[in-house]
Amino acid sequence: MTEQSPNGTVAYDIADGVAWVRFNRPDKRNCMSPTLNREMDAVLAALQFRDDVGVLVLGGEGTAWSAGMDLKEYFRETSAKGLGATRQAQAEAYGWWRRLRWYQKPTIAMVNGWCFGGGYGPLFACDLAFAAEDAQFGLSEINWGILPGGGATKVARELLPFRKAMYHALMGENVDGRTAAEWGLVNEAVPLDRLKARVAEVAAVLLKKNPVALKATKDAVRRVGEMTYDNAEDFLIRAQEAADSFDSEGRKEGMRQFIDEKSYKPGLGAYDLSKQKA
Repeated sequence: MTEQSPNGTVAYDIADGVAWVRFNRPDKRNCMSPTLNREMDAVLAALQFRDDVGVLVLGGEGTAWSAGMDLKEYFRETSAKGLGATRQAQAEAYGWWRRLRWYQKPTIAMVNGWCFGGGYGPLFACDLAFAAEDAQFGLSEINWGILPGGGATKVARELLPFRKAMYHALMGENVDGRTAAEWGLVNEAVPLDRLKARVAEVAAVLLKKNPVALKATKDAVRRVGEMTYDNAEDFLIRAQEAADSFDSEGRKEGMRQFIDEKSYKPGLGAYDLSKQKA
């Protein structure tokens, strides 16, 4: 059954361990308003530790994923209220992107259509991203006289090679889902009618893996990107120790099934979680 946030800007369903969360302003191409940002944060917070949610997918209703920040509500109307209102709106937007970056469960962006400007914030916040082949990605800020702010420039530089990031930011040209996959903005691009099925396949694989190991791994991948090799090596040793102390039975059970039972091979899938002691 579909649930909605109080003002209807966010919709979600939970099925078979997956929370299918959607931007729900299709008439506005799912632009992010202050209301949507507040309600998205509340929805993410409510779903984060639910036992019936193992993976979260972020999609968009209608023909867009998110066309970025709402120019009227987020920029013009907020600016008219003064600096305090602007800072508040920024905190609410960046706050839920930050929550999503460090989310307890694996997250997948399912980009069905337009993904512009501010939409790069939640795109990068999701652990994995899949797009329709004809989805459109763009940093159009340069076309109306500003730089790609709100983290969008950082996202482009983080995900793309230097020359492609520079071209993308300076030219203001859109790229389709196929190009976005080639450049590294998303993992894969598939035909639109296959998009949800492909995301569901990936989610099903993630649901079979140890949730403690998933959380530790996705955090580690983000953290080590800004470290030297030696610092990353030390961090990962400590992170592994912390994960083991929090869930020592998980590692033991995986080894038991591999060494003693010979019932699974690590390179070919996950161990059977149903056999693990609580």
